[in-house]
Amino acid sequence: MSTKPSTALWWHCFSGVAGDMALASLLDAGAGFEEVLLGLRSLPVGGWDLHPRRTTRAGLAATQLVVEVEEDGTERTWSDVAKILDSAPALPERARSRAQRVFAALAAAEGRIHGVAPEEVHFHEVGSTDAVVDVVGTCLALESLGVDAVYASPVALGTGTVGSHHGELPNPAPAVLELLRGAPVYGTRQHQELTTPTGAALLAGLAESFGPMPALTVKATGYGAGSRDTPGAPNVLQAVIGEVSTAGPVEGVEQEHLVVLEANVDDVTGEVLAHTVGELLSAGALDAWAVPVVGKKGRPAQVISALAELGHVPALASIVFRETGALGVRQHEVARWALPRRWVEVDLGGEVVRVKIGPYRAKAEHDDCARAAATLGIPAREVARLAEQQAAEPRIE
Repeated sequence: MSTKPSTALWWHCFSGVAGDMALASLLDAGAGFEEVLLGLRSLPVGGWDLHPRRTTRAGLAATQLVVEVEEDGTERTWSDVAKILDSAPALPERARSRAQRVFAALAAAEGRIHGVAPEEVHFHEVGSTDAVVDVVGTCLALESLGVDAVYASPVALGTGTVGSHHGELPNPAPAVLELLRGAPVYGTRQHQELTTPTGAALLAGLAESFGPMPALTVKATGYGAGSRDTPGAPNVLQAVIGEVSTAGPVEGVEQEHLVVLEANVDDVTGEVLAHTVGELLSAGALDAWAVPVVGKKGRPAQVISALAELGHVPALASIVFRETGALGVRQHEVARWALPRRWVEVDLGGEVVRVKIGPYRAKAEHDDCARAAATLGIPAREVARLAEQQAAEPRIE
């Protein structure tokens, strides 16, 4: 069994969480401000500036982040934000992926609230320039600190009402509750927005689990201040950075945190199911399948499922809706232990066959074997055997 140290972040959300508080807490814990600023400056978004400053909340020293923007009233869709993220060359790949997960979670939540497809959602407050800076800046700060895993405490929520683009809304806002579905939350008597949609989106997209602080060796702490003092407790988000030990079942294995989407359908043909599975795989699903079940009223049905990274969820859910006519898609997070793998191409009589090689076996790609078998006039199983044998032989570079 392999064991290696990993850096984890635990956010203590006893006074809620907002985007500026999240970034400020990481800067307070030691994230490099110039490193964060360099990545943010590569975004094709102008008219903003960023100023961290020291302050106190209920006597506790903290960092407050001031984001100055020149908003022009532009509304952004999930597609617009994705293009912004893809067009920033200075973004480390993990920071980009994390930011995509945050906005994907937001698009899925807003789509459910407003009854539209995720890719058609128009971000208002959370698509504004300051929110983009908060989200991407937080992901850059995580990279600066070398954070591998994010955890969070139960989340405090306020009461009353809050203003929004749509007018006065109940507090907590519908988007906050949708984003935190499945997470532990609790209400307070504070008549202010303790947890904002941006803060909730960061938790939904980044946090692997919610609960008490995990076992770790504390390396740094930080406090990100909210915009105002609150009575009875400091209005801050606490960040704890520490080292944990991760163990895999075998050498080289890595744990991946993925999402499974699934929907029950009882009125589609086998051809439609096969087409849908193919479309899901083409759109980025890591795997897709259908399982027969007995549904309500004893009717035969199928559960169609897709395994994917969180950033692909909006597009994959749209495919299930569009292709099967399903009225609902379930989502739950899973952890997958993954072994390293690589692809090798071998030549059999002029036919190229791809072979996937892992630590314990080699597996020829069936479609390539079938094509080569038709050309060479030998069984597909023999093509697979020869390809796998050749792929396993030592290669002279």
